[in-house]
Amino acid sequence: MTATESNWNRLAEKSLAGELLERDEAHAVLDCPDDDLLDLLSAAFRVRREHFGRQVQLYYLTNAKSGLCPEDCGYCSQSAVSGAEIPKYRFRTADELLAGARTASAAQARTYCIVASGRGPSDREVEHVAGAVRKIKDELGMHICACLGLLSPQQAQVLAEAGVDRINHNLNTSHRYYDKICSTHTYQDRLDTLRVSSDAGMELCSGLIVGMGETTDDVIDVVLDLRGLNVASIPVNFLNSIDGTPLEAMDVLNPRYCLKVLCLLRLIHPRTEIRIAGGREVNLRSLQALGLYAANSMFVSDYLTTPGQPAEADHAMIADLGFEVVVAGCESHQPSAPRS
Repeated sequence: MTATESNWNRLAEKSLAGELLERDEAHAVLDCPDDDLLDLLSAAFRVRREHFGRQVQLYYLTNAKSGLCPEDCGYCSQSAVSGAEIPKYRFRTADELLAGARTASAAQARTYCIVASGRGPSDREVEHVAGAVRKIKDELGMHICACLGLLSPQQAQVLAEAGVDRINHNLNTSHRYYDKICSTHTYQDRLDTLRVSSDAGMELCSGLIVGMGETTDDVIDVVLDLRGLNVASIPVNFLNSIDGTPLEAMDVLNPRYCLKVLCLLRLIHPRTEIRIAGGREVNLRSLQALGLYAANSMFVSDYLTTPGQPAEADHAMIADLGFEVVVAGCESHQPSAPRS
């Protein structure tokens, strides 16, 4: 074993023992020389395999309400400051959301994600989503994640009682960098929504976007903040810069750095579901499959306003790795509590 292999394996052993990496160790992961990348991936896979085996959990997104958003998030094609040419429509009907869930089930997705643009939903919109969720639960029994923006305690309670299993509300970046990407709401607003969702009894899904001009310290900060929130799932987005958005010219990522970020997430969150999310195809490119040696989850098919890899190609990639798609109710390697 070389000195570098020994170093990455030491971090894996530390992670497996439940110990938090030191900040300089986190920096070492993100600054890993490209020549050492396969050794780092091997160490991350040791941790992934211990807690999740070779299983891959699939998620399917539906854009339940597109565009028409008053917020100014610089990365988003649906924001008020975006000139991107995207579909714009009010909430899809309950029957349309149910049809999307059927498509998700056919694609072997364990979780169906209902996402709506906007600062936050009206009480009427929350009741609409709740009614659709009840229909989906009655027919398909699918695991449901809702991403609706900022929520009040009462709205969170309505969603929980309807059967929403999990709320997604991403931190996106560090507290320090947040006002560089959005000014119409705050990092604390996002934390507050996660808190009321947890208080209502729903699991938390919260992640980050890499590649918006942040520093490695910003990446480490948000990864550590997520550990403190005890989230069940962490989506890792890699910026897909869209024409017409304030970040349209941002292009700082390469596939190797993206893999290092996924390894860092796995080593700091050994027992948490790590999901490769938006920007996977654009940024990981021919190295997409390697991401699953650190992550244990991914979106299948399209994203909100951008196309993804065809579901058939996703399934083939998983099979080529010798991994298997999780069938609902058969998560043999899923830890009993989503603790980091």
